Amino acid sequence: MQDIVKAVHGWMIDAGEQIKESLTKEDLRVETKSGRKDLVTEMDKATQDYLIDQIKAYDPDAKILGEENGLDHLADLSGRVFIIDPIDGTMNFVLEKENFCIMIAIYEEGQGRFGFVYNVMKDEFLWGGPEIGVFNNGKEIHPPKNIALSEGLVGLNSPMLIHNRHHETEVSDRSLGIRMTGCAGVELIALVKGQRAAYISHLAPWDYAPGGVLLETLGMKMANINGEPLSLNDRELFVGGTPKAFDELMTLMKQ
Repeated sequence: MQDIVKAVHGWMIDAGEQIKESLTKEDLRVETKSGRKDLVTEMDKATQDYLIDQIKAYDPDAKILGEENGLDHLADLSGRVFIIDPIDGTMNFVLEKENFCIMIAIYEEGQGRFGFVYNVMKDEFLWGGPEIGVFNNGKEIHPPKNIALSEGLVGLNSPMLIHNRHHETEVSDRSLGIRMTGCAGVELIALVKGQRAAYISHLAPWDYAPGGVLLETLGMKMANINGEPLSLNDRELFVGGTPKAFDELMTLMKQ
């Protein structure tokens, strides 16, 4: 395992232990951002600060793109960029105390080099990249079967299904079923492990970049709704899946 992979793995395990400890307390501070369903907690901010401190000590010249504390935009992606989601699935963290992830991606000169997705309460840690392959708790993952929509489940969120702006009900009908976890990291882990045919959601860069590196390493596809590469610059409609399911979605959702 390369030094940078070992370092990031250690930081995220440590951050996960701090988050688990916070769940034993009764005074967790919860705030809203863009609306009542967009939550942020003191642990989101503290976890991102902790990870940034580790990154800066490891590589003072690295750029950082993160969900919290005003780090949600970068002028460019040149050099080495760490993309951080300190707690992906904050609503789940607050209300369920499970089904949330810590996620980091490392990009170099605009290309995804490593992705890390850690389901904290399940102790399931996926990491990898094009140079090393993809691993789940140390065991290498091989590319999942290239199934069509009719052969698998699709990760989706309830507003998309209810409003049906991009033929989501047809996607549901064509697939074997819809699953809604409220956490991009959990959905992307499921996709990497072959438990989903596809995943569709409105995502920010820190939501999709870490898992996206793993997807592409395993030969799966991802893009925005127009079939264009994701920009890593703003929230977009993310479409990802096996090659067969992805191609079906591109045809179906753009009708």
